[in-house]
Amino acid sequence: MQIEFLGTGAGSPGKFRNVSSLALKLLEERNSIWLFDAGEGTQHQILRTTIKPRKIDKIFITHLHGDHIFGLPGLLSSRSNQGGSGKLTIYGPKGIRNFVLTSLKVSETKLSYFIEFVELSDGGEIYHDDKFTVYAEHLDHKIECFGYRVVEHDHQGELMVDQLRADNIPSGPLYGQLKAGKTVTLPDGRTVNGKDYIGHAQKGRTVTILGDTRKTANSYKLANHADVLVHESTFARDESTLARNYYHSTNLQAAHIAKDSGVGRLLLNHISARYNGKLAHDLELQAQTVFENTKVVKDFDLIDIPFDKERE
Repeated sequence: MQIEFLGTGAGSPGKFRNVSSLALKLLEERNSIWLFDAGEGTQHQILRTTIKPRKIDKIFITHLHGDHIFGLPGLLSSRSNQGGSGKLTIYGPKGIRNFVLTSLKVSETKLSYFIEFVELSDGGEIYHDDKFTVYAEHLDHKIECFGYRVVEHDHQGELMVDQLRADNIPSGPLYGQLKAGKTVTLPDGRTVNGKDYIGHAQKGRTVTILGDTRKTANSYKLANHADVLVHESTFARDESTLARNYYHSTNLQAAHIAKDSGVGRLLLNHISARYNGKLAHDLELQAQTVFENTKVVKDFDLIDIPFDKERE
């Protein structure tokens, strides 16, 4: 599991930061990529990575401001032209379906795949399969906006083969039954419970990705004990009044949410063009006074999300 940042800027594209988009790369887990937001130029950013658009099978839109959605029509068209044929699901606030379909209709764009739209109204679980569950909650922005919490299910413990051999349990089809936790009878008459030979489960990882927002109770709800929290940092620590007036957050507000929610790592994005070079580094240093494990990300940063061994 990895996060690759395609755009980390706020509002308008800049020389060093494109507008909002990031990819949650789940290639080992489910051979797919989930995209969060698609600001203008997202497909151009993808060209500078190893991401294949046909691998993108879900897109989660936080809100309908242009710097988060203007790259969608071009990306959807290119996905079709580059061999994408599998169904794509787009999640987002009400209106995302109309925006996409109108763009495609006006430009007479024909896609080689089906788009399923899931327009969100309330918070709660929005997706579930055998490996992941995704939750969404309202945030506090000038336009309807959502944050997302991606929860990986726990991994079953490994079969303790060395212990089986030490107990003279013969290998073969029986091992498969034992790994499934079944109770089996051995050829010598012994009864063995498979659960006694399965190691500790590996705790799944949790990633929280928030859209633009003021500090709000749902930020804490979504971030609770996440391994990684991606949070906007449009303003610096001494600009809390501006942040509130413009429905955004400061770096210190994000850091307090990370600290109070017990997250593992805080990644700050949606950085104003005013903060470049040393000033962007200062945003990071300021946040680290509250929450040490903080990083201000930049375009094309690739962040690994390892298993937390202490949580096994």
